[in-house]
Amino acid sequence: MQLAAQIIIGLVAAIHIYILWLEMFAWTTKAPKVFKSIPEELFPKTKTLAANQGLYNGFLAAGLIWSLCITDHHWKLYVAIFFLTCVIIAGIYGATTASKKILYVQSIPALVAMILLHLR
Repeated sequence: MQLAAQIIIGLVAAIHIYILWLEMFAWTTKAPKVFKSIPEELFPKTKTLAANQGLYNGFLAAGLIWSLCITDHHWKLYVAIFFLTCVIIAGIYGATTASKKILYVQSIPALVAMILLHLR
């Protein structure tokens, strides 16, 4: 189960790296195709705001990747739980305020990883 948890943690980190890239570097080019509910004329106006959000997603990815690199079992678990909890909470908030899709893309994979971490 631990290997499965590590793989899903890596997947969750990859999702957040993708979001970082989308929000920080491709907001006016690729993001309009992903965020179809936002009027296209708002993308240039919100570029700085999106980049800030992308940076936070990068911090989540960095924390998850860090958890994969820790050798001490207890610290590895604690760091993973902290960052997965952050992702779950952010996904729930995003699902209630922006799009239900966020729950499935962010929160559910993080919750699956969290459950797998606790199975031994």
